Amino acid sequence: MKTKNKKNIVWHIIFILIIIISLYPIIFSISNSFKPLKDAYHTILDIIPKKITLENYKYLFESLPIFKITFNTFIAATAITLIKLFISFFASYAIVYGTFKGKRLLYFIFIGTMFVPFTVTMIPNYLIISKLGLIDKIWGIILPQLADAMGIFLLTQTMRSIPKSLIEVAKLDNLNDRTIMRGIVFPLSKHAVYSTGIWFFITAWNEYVWPVLVLKTTENYTLPLALQNFISSEGGTNFSVAMAVSVIAMILPLALYLVFQKYIIGTFVSAGVK
Repeated sequence: MKTKNKKNIVWHIIFILIIIISLYPIIFSISNSFKPLKDAYHTILDIIPKKITLENYKYLFESLPIFKITFNTFIAATAITLIKLFISFFASYAIVYGTFKGKRLLYFIFIGTMFVPFTVTMIPNYLIISKLGLIDKIWGIILPQLADAMGIFLLTQTMRSIPKSLIEVAKLDNLNDRTIMRGIVFPLSKHAVYSTGIWFFITAWNEYVWPVLVLKTTENYTLPLALQNFISSEGGTNFSVAMAVSVIAMILPLALYLVFQKYIIGTFVSAGVK
């Protein structure tokens, strides 16, 4: 019994250390965003600022159209998430419950695209977006990201766990595919849909490489590009203001997680039970 208690204490200590390591970057960003630049460099690891100031946020709002940049990021991430989910859900339904020939081969082709490096598709995508006249426009960063093989894979695995007898009975009752998806498949897979959607949103929200290639004007920037605006490899980095941008960038994803955390936890629980 004592041995078991000692093991539990060890595991609790390990979990607490993991939580501290996970939370420290967030606390670090928040703390340094309220420090004067001089204090930030001298007391960079101190969690509690010696002198709290709002000058970093004031400078940020004066130097950049941060509301417009945040709005750009939100529109891009939301559009990418919703359309990706729509395509992934319908494609997964067709792969699992469709009766057309070659669906297995098509599924493996989809999955195979996951292993194609971004650098391979970067130049063709850029040329297409350029020909469409979408350089320096928000749709220029949205269009190349509207389909995702990972989303199809995740939702396909979830739908395969739904008893096919339910779908067969529904079809015997002359229910069409739209009604089946809305009334049976979606309610039984909504935890996975919401979790996948949050993953899509956070990935799109934090995307840097593709937007930096497409967006040229400050007013069209997204938040990761705004953060880079205060970081220079040649010196002159305004560290405190960069942390202020980081805080603004993390607010919405954290709020989204708090709202949908029960669905995320439910996904892991159901996966563990299966």
